[in-house]
This record gives sequence, structure tokens and C-alpha cells, in this order.
Amino acid sequence: MIVKALKIVAGTLIMGVVAIVGYLLVAPPDLLKVGTNYSAKMVCSNVFIAGRDPDEVLKVDVQAPGHPLLRQISIDVDRDQQVVTARIFRFFAPATSQFREGLGCANVHDAALSDASIAALPPLSDALWPAGNNVAVSQNPEVARILSDQTLLGEGYRAVVVVKDGRIVGETYAEGFDENTPLLGWSMTKTVTAGLIGTLIKSGQMSLEDSLTASYPNWAEDQRADITIADMLAMASGLQWNEGYGDVSDVTRMLFLTDDMATFAADQPAASEIGADFNYSSGTTTALSRVWQDKLGDGSLAYPQQALFEPLGMTSVVLETDAKDSFVGSSYMYATARDWARFGQMLLQQGEWNGQQILPEGFTDWMFEPVAVSDGAYAQGHLWLESPGDLPPYEDAVWLQGHDGQFIGVFHSENMVVVRLGLTPSRQGYSSLPLAEELIAAFQN
Repeated sequence: MIVKALKIVAGTLIMGVVAIVGYLLVAPPDLLKVGTNYSAKMVCSNVFIAGRDPDEVLKVDVQAPGHPLLRQISIDVDRDQQVVTARIFRFFAPATSQFREGLGCANVHDAALSDASIAALPPLSDALWPAGNNVAVSQNPEVARILSDQTLLGEGYRAVVVVKDGRIVGETYAEGFDENTPLLGWSMTKTVTAGLIGTLIKSGQMSLEDSLTASYPNWAEDQRADITIADMLAMASGLQWNEGYGDVSDVTRMLFLTDDMATFAADQPAASEIGADFNYSSGTTTALSRVWQDKLGDGSLAYPQQALFEPLGMTSVVLETDAKDSFVGSSYMYATARDWARFGQMLLQQGEWNGQQILPEGFTDWMFEPVAVSDGAYAQGHLWLESPGDLPPYEDAVWLQGHDGQFIGVFHSENMVVVRLGLTPSRQGYSSLPLAEELIAAFQN
């Protein structure tokens, strides 16, 4: 009797295990698919854009700071095909990310990638930064001290660049990174998207009052028909969106489970009246990317280089697309710290660069205006007024801020730009404001 009971229990357990394995093979939970797609994407971009070692990226960038399940991820890198595949528990929830020249890596689900590519910009001359990439720093001893203070730099920092009066006056890089390493800006990319829209406004191809119904015809059927470009840039469109990370949410579904990210974002219903609520949303910016691309049609993939990156000398930039060739303008731009500093400096110079007005006259003034429903935290042009770490605004500064500790502070009264890039999860409570304040003080003494 006991033997028979044990056989029944063993058989039941075996059947249960087989059922679980079969379920994971055929229909893995979305949480597992988010994990494998995130892993494949991060490894792919860091290997083929930044030239880093894939095992290091998996261990340091993906597994160490992330969800415990990520420690069960394994990867396969095909350098010939420029493809990264990730699985969890070695077999389940396979995910694929494919690299294309100039367009970076895209997670591929059901779509077939186009053969589009963008040629890299030629390297800059050895002229002094920002015209070239020569940085002749006679570093202020106090700046040198600040840039060696690990508490100010923050755990996981990778690059800091300080610009004062239009010149780089200090920079430092963590081991394994240097001035030639393209680094992910995460949501700092949003401000670049606002800048691209500004260039199209300058050329007369877009207006802040434009609706989005040409790109999203179904919006014409409800209150979304009245949403304008300005409403979207202010994060006050009223669209439903959950920006939560660490689980399956709107933003993780868009970034890691969707071929057509712009359509996914635009399919969100209206949750409140236009202009009534501030709701920070990567979906908003991704939907905007499709709108400005639709304005240009076939030439849209080359446009960021032509209109913004080449004029500014940002030769390292890779602005990545999804599998449908829409730029992921909310999250996925890689650039060296010096090139991120060029973008910050252009904002400081009110959209002017080397005698050329890149953005319309007065556009940056509008970008820096507070969004009323954000309680002073956010500005009209995808910028933060609230200092990093939920600290009060600092004088007349504006901030580009990105996931995991990416910051650019633009300090108008000090004629200074401070770039800080790294891998510093928000749970560590790091703010780059103390770093910036120390640097500002160094030039006031």
C-alpha cells in the first residue's frame, strides 16, 4: 500500500513538472519575457554599440542591480549575425535582439526587420572641444578633488564631464570606460526628442498646436482628437499610462514585449481631461517619435543625424529604433559623455550652435517653462525643474534625467553644464545635485 501511494505521489509530481515545463516552453509568463527581452537588448546594445564584453554586461548591468530572476538569465552572442539571444533557466522565454548599423539593437518578436541602416558620421578633427574632440584641460585643483570624491560621483558612476563657459574644464571616467564609450541616457533621450521636434518647428513642418490624428486616426473618434504636440511634451495629454519598472507594466510591455511601440502607446485610452494631470510617460514620447517621423516619410531615419547630431558634432550618437523602424525616443540613445555634454551646451546656448540657430528663436525659453499641473517639477520641453532626488529646484537650472542615475544639469546663471552617467539604481538615493553644487562653488571661489 505504501509503495503504491509513493508511486502515485511520484507520478503526480512528474506530471506536474512536465506540465510546468510545457507551460514555460509554450506560453511563458510575461514577467519572464520582460526579463529575457531586457537582457537581450542590454547586452546587444552594449556589445555592438559600446564595444563591451557581453558576460560583463550581463553580470554587471543586468543581473547585479535587477530583479532576482535575472540571475537565471543566460545569453548567446552571434557576432557574425550581430544577434543576441537570452533565455531564463537556459531554455525558457527566448528573446532576440538584432543590431543594425546606425540604428542600434531592436527586440524582435513577430516582425521582420527591414534592411535599413545609417552610416556612421565621420570622426571629428583634433580641434578644441566642442568643435573637435580635443580636450586641453588645465584642471582646477578643486575640480580635480571633486572629481575624485566617490561620494559625490556616486556608486556606479561611469562618466562625468564638466563644461564651463563653453569648454570642458574637467572629466573623469570609471575603470573600463573612457571618452570614447557610448553610454545609454535612458530618459534623457526624451529631451533629445523634444529637440528634434524643435528643428521641425523651425523648418515649418510641425507646430506645437498640431494634433496627432494624422498618425493615429482612431484618436479622431474621441477626446484624444484635441491632444496637441504641446500637451504631449508637457506630459499632460490625459492618456492612461503606468511608468512602473520592476514588473509588467505599460512601459515594460512597450519596451520589451512589443514590435510596434508607438502604436502600443497610442492605443492607450484617455484617463483624464487634457491638461488636467501630469503623468510622466515614456509612451508619450515614443508616440511623438512616430508623429515627427510621419511628417518626413522616407527620410526620417537619417533626419536626427542631419538636423541635430552632425551640426552639433555628436558623432558617437546611436538613436535606436524598434522593430518597426520607429525611434524609441523615450529611452534609447547612446552617446559619449562629451556628446551628451554638447547637447546640454546647445540648450544652454538657447538652441544656437556655431553661429547657426538649431532650434527656433525662443524655443528653449518655452522648453524651460514649468508645466502648471506638475507643481513646478517638470518643464514644457521634456525637462525637469525639480532637482534629482526629488530635491527643490536649483535657481534657474534645468535637468535631463534618466533611469539608473543619468543626469545632465544645465545651469544658466553659472554658464555651466554637468553630465553624470552611470549605473546607479534609484533605491540608492543618489542625487547629482551635491556634485553640481560643489563644482559651481569651485568656480565662485
